[in-house]
Amino acid sequence: MTEATVATHGGEHHWALQRTTAIANLFLGSWLAVSLALMPDYNYPTIVGWLSGTLPSLAMILLIVSFFWHARLGLQVLIEDYVHDAGYRFTALALVNLAAIAGATAGVLFVVRIVALKVAGDLTSSMLADAMAGAMGGAR
Repeated sequence: MTEATVATHGGEHHWALQRTTAIANLFLGSWLAVSLALMPDYNYPTIVGWLSGTLPSLAMILLIVSFFWHARLGLQVLIEDYVHDAGYRFTALALVNLAAIAGATAGVLFVVRIVALKVAGDLTSSMLADAMAGAMGGAR
């Protein structure tokens, strides 16, 4: 197969992925905007309490992954269309892939860390309350 033949057969999957991530970003971004608009305030405990819920943390992780995947797909098309030197194209695509993986991984880890800190804080508070109740001779 020539390079032109390969280029004409394989864009359907990329096109479908780009549209799928765009639709996912639209729905998940709308969910985030509505969720934030409905919050009573934007202080740290409120945001952490909200993001520690199962549905919000899962939706946020999906939004982060979908966003970075969509950005990577779009930048790939841009690079393939405008970077003509094969060496530069490979380097640029490798850097875009690395940045997308690093960004998505960091975002997911940040959400997981927030959830873990909230759970650990709740456990610590519960353990402290039990210890204080035990020290005072009463049961909780």
